[in-house]
Amino acid sequence: MSFPDMEFAGPEPAPIDMLEQLFDANGWASERLGDEEIITTIKGGWTTYQLRALWRDEDRVLQIIARGDLSVADHQRAAIYEVIGLINEQLWMGHFELWSADGAVLFRHATLLADDDAADGGDLSAAQAEILTDAAVEEFERYYPVFQLVLLAGQAPAEALASALLETAGEA
Repeated sequence: MSFPDMEFAGPEPAPIDMLEQLFDANGWASERLGDEEIITTIKGGWTTYQLRALWRDEDRVLQIIARGDLSVADHQRAAIYEVIGLINEQLWMGHFELWSADGAVLFRHATLLADDDAADGGDLSAAQAEILTDAAVEEFERYYPVFQLVLLAGQAPAEALASALLETAGEA
């Protein structure tokens, strides 16, 4: 993902506006749901992700949610909860969760932005917008095979995590 250098006359755009500009710059079709929400889709290596951003102005919190095509049946939920716990122990930013309503696996993180009155303007910068969207998709891409091994191959959560994250050295 790349975001061209943009110069803004006056203050930087509101967080959802900044994300809309990022999505446009990358050629991702997006849909605005008012001033506080935007949705786009991003093609990854494993699947196409729905990326949703929600802005809560009164709390100055921007939440990013990535959703893949993973759906968990009731009988698989215990194993997925276990693998989510193992994965979340390794994350510095954000977390995975299992949406109870429909069994979807999500990656979610929130960013607290400074007050409007802050010296730095307090809004989302272009660089932050790019980092936040990259992080959501990259973390899901990294752990997608782990979920697949548990859901489709029936591997134990710890085994799936170890085998999916095996680092190879050298060239074949």
